[in-house]
Amino acid sequence: MLPDANIAWPPPPFDQAHKAMAVWDAWYTGDTNRLTDIYRRYPAYRPAQFSGGLVGRIARFFWGRPNPQATKRLHVPLAADLARGSSSLLFSQPPRFVIGEDDARGDRKTAQSRLELLLGGADTAATLLEAGELASVLGGVYLRAWWDRAVSDHVNLGKMAADCAVPRWRYDRLVGVTFWQVVAEDSSNGVVWRHLEHHAPGRIYHGLYLGGRDRLGQRRPLIEHPDTAWAAPLVDADSAIATGVNTLTACYIPNVRFNRIWRHTPGLASLGRSDLEGQEPLLDALDETWSAWMRDIDLGRSRLFVDKSLTQSRGPGSGAVFDSEQAIFTPLPGTTLGSLKDGSPPIIPQQFTIRWQEHRETATEITELILRGAGLSVSTFGDARAAGLITATEVNSRDKLSEATRDQKINYWKAELAPLARTITELDRVHFGSRIELKTNPEVRWPVRAQAPPLETAQRLAALKTTDLISTEQAVRERNPNWSGDDVNDEVDRIRTEVEQHLRSQPAQRDLTGSQTATGRFAR
Repeated sequence: MLPDANIAWPPPPFDQAHKAMAVWDAWYTGDTNRLTDIYRRYPAYRPAQFSGGLVGRIARFFWGRPNPQATKRLHVPLAADLARGSSSLLFSQPPRFVIGEDDARGDRKTAQSRLELLLGGADTAATLLEAGELASVLGGVYLRAWWDRAVSDHVNLGKMAADCAVPRWRYDRLVGVTFWQVVAEDSSNGVVWRHLEHHAPGRIYHGLYLGGRDRLGQRRPLIEHPDTAWAAPLVDADSAIATGVNTLTACYIPNVRFNRIWRHTPGLASLGRSDLEGQEPLLDALDETWSAWMRDIDLGRSRLFVDKSLTQSRGPGSGAVFDSEQAIFTPLPGTTLGSLKDGSPPIIPQQFTIRWQEHRETATEITELILRGAGLSVSTFGDARAAGLITATEVNSRDKLSEATRDQKINYWKAELAPLARTITELDRVHFGSRIELKTNPEVRWPVRAQAPPLETAQRLAALKTTDLISTEQAVRERNPNWSGDDVNDEVDRIRTEVEQHLRSQPAQRDLTGSQTATGRFAR
């Protein structure tokens, strides 16, 4: 059901989670103004700077320090790169949803084609890629099914960020969730309009609330705001829309479990763990290192100390200038003035040393620590030091950590995507009249590797096939691990037909030992 009016929003204990998510989101978006506000919660000079605990640590953050000299501060978008890389590792090649061999009632191929339309299109692939990025940053992401005949002719998959949801759990399973979005906000008086959408088994509730920045406010009719008016004629007396199915039309996919900081907090213990959790001091140190590097470059620029006698006066009160393009200088008659009287040269160049190697090594080490904390290999992000002539074995060894993390996260996604896919097929049958009727959840198949080198795969399969250690069917399966059984069988038939046609076009031959030709071996 929808929450009561004028309660704190988000309600406890989810306000704690949303504050932490706001910090991770600031690192992810690279908003330096938000980072400065977050880490400047206290006065510039205070005893907390010398204390221990959380307050002391926050006080010493680079982004929380005063900057009276207005020195240049740079932000390295590593948090955004980390989230993008984590999502690409999972969804650069999207998974495929496959109906079991004996599952669909009726025409299985027709049912599989409809399932491909529902979850096998580019829109679903893009949604999963975006959802994977949000999960990496916020510790998890929600997926929900939606349908609108005015927009689409089938049920669609949508994503919802974890920082705009209040879930309900039972045995670590999602049994209900309330999504919200701000549909209007008046910054002058703090008035906020919110649309709440509560998903429960069999029903979706909609509510419009007029409140403040931290209060939900009063319930208002849906018709009062254009962003919710569409739901007004669809809801019943309880402000709900019947889904036609008895399962939840939303799910939560954790990034990684368990959550270290909320492990003993009721309501938050079931949330996932962000890839940025505990990485904030290292991200702050990386920004400090890069800012120091750029400051070294700024201070190390070439400068010329020029004797006053070589400058040209611009008139009384206007100072003097030195023309660096002037080719000939005429010495002044009489006694030498300025520093020339001491025998010093008229122009002294100065070039300070830029400590680029020290800064680069420091930044590299910090980056590796951050990526390792997120369970990712540096080579996943195109480590420049990995360039050069290295063997495939060395590449696989460097990718081992990323592959292990990928396998771990895939299990969380499979556990939630499979039942949601079945719910989507049931919704599609109810609202669009499709004939998919499944007895079990579809199978969700991921490629064996996110981006396996094609040449390496081809050489390995060719070597196995030449020595008769692998069948054509198994080779096709390994080459296309996310194909269905029908797709594999069709491809094997095409290969067999092409080979037989090629061999029939040549005279039958036997080798010197009298053994059969490739045609005979293939037929076996």
